[in-house]
Amino acid sequence: MTHRHDRSLKVGALARVEGEGGLYVRVGDGLVRDVRLDIYEPPRFFEAFLRGRAHTEPPDITARICGICPVAYQMSACRAIEAACGATVDGPLNDLRRLLYCGEWIESHTLHVYLLHAPDFLGYPGAVEMARDHRDLVRRGLRLKKAGNRVMEVIGGRAIHPVNVRVGGFYRLPTRAELDGLAAVLRPALDDALATVSWAAGFDFPDLVHECDYLALTGDRYPIESGTVRTTGGLAFEPAEFERYVVEEQVPHSTALHARLPDGSAYLTGPLARFALNRDRLTPLAARAADEAGLGAECRNPFRSILVRAVEIVLAVEEALRIVAGFVPPASPSVPVAPRAGIGHGATEAPRGTLFHRYALDADGLVTTARITPPTSQNQAAIEDDLRRVVADRLDLDDAELTRYCERAIRNHDPCISCSTHFLRLTVDRS
Repeated sequence: MTHRHDRSLKVGALARVEGEGGLYVRVGDGLVRDVRLDIYEPPRFFEAFLRGRAHTEPPDITARICGICPVAYQMSACRAIEAACGATVDGPLNDLRRLLYCGEWIESHTLHVYLLHAPDFLGYPGAVEMARDHRDLVRRGLRLKKAGNRVMEVIGGRAIHPVNVRVGGFYRLPTRAELDGLAAVLRPALDDALATVSWAAGFDFPDLVHECDYLALTGDRYPIESGTVRTTGGLAFEPAEFERYVVEEQVPHSTALHARLPDGSAYLTGPLARFALNRDRLTPLAARAADEAGLGAECRNPFRSILVRAVEIVLAVEEALRIVAGFVPPASPSVPVAPRAGIGHGATEAPRGTLFHRYALDADGLVTTARITPPTSQNQAAIEDDLRRVVADRLDLDDAELTRYCERAIRNHDPCISCSTHFLRLTVDRS
């Protein structure tokens, strides 16, 4: 096929992503002239209406940013507020936070792997069509997601926007009977998770290689609820230094800010970044699953991100079982967090990548300023770079097939578009 040297591709609404966004590609004289992931959802101004709220409120308010990953917002908010107030949550309470977060990783990753991403590899327009021919596969995915939801219900009080999380810990602790019930759900889920890795390893993955820096938390164990920020390019900093190293800017086609490193380069956060920077910290079964799936020291093909997510499901189930088995309840479900003036930063690993929060409090503990930097807005520049290279390498395809590849390239990153549209810098020119 002879490709046209001048063409435009436009997708008004992307399918099988969380939220509403579009795609625009323009090719001129056989070169890719413009690529845009159009994020056009209205800005939601969460930072603005957090101002004036009590220091105890951000976990509940920010959880409403996303119905898929509310725990991520609660945990980053808690860590930032506790840092501002000089409080520390560790020991069994931190284990319980990690357990709750594992539930979110399980349900969120499973939703993406089975219902949003797998249809691309199996040649179906969506999960409904895929289920007609692969009912047992979809049932396995639904079982796994249900297991993650159950963890969130027991520890968080409910699966969507959990109500048991508070600054300093939790409102109530789970009983041993409740934890034993979780173990009974999680044990078969581990078998389903391992089967998911084996299944995804058999997919046909198109070629594409990331050259950008990866950014993720790192620590003594695979990062979920805490860590130090590192990049594959050698940067290392604490969450409190985030604003020194990440520069956000507004672009005309997006109600989400783009993020870049100090040298102006794009970077990527998320499963591929976590895996590259923490491969040696995988849990035993997750490490074995990664080896058997052919994943090396790092994975830089975004089309293979579905495989890394599957490995992280194994890790989350394995971690959840470990915490449930060894949990010894503390004397209280929370530690005191007294209000004081200060600035606090928090960072945790949402399913889609590192999520940063920063709050400034006055002496009464009221929020004076807030900043939330979600993973999808950090990834937008890198996603657009993926699109540019996908198009440049496939100009011989007709418009329909090229558009399909571009949509697949976006879905590789499981973008949560609604999360990313939390902020808009508004300038009014009255001339």
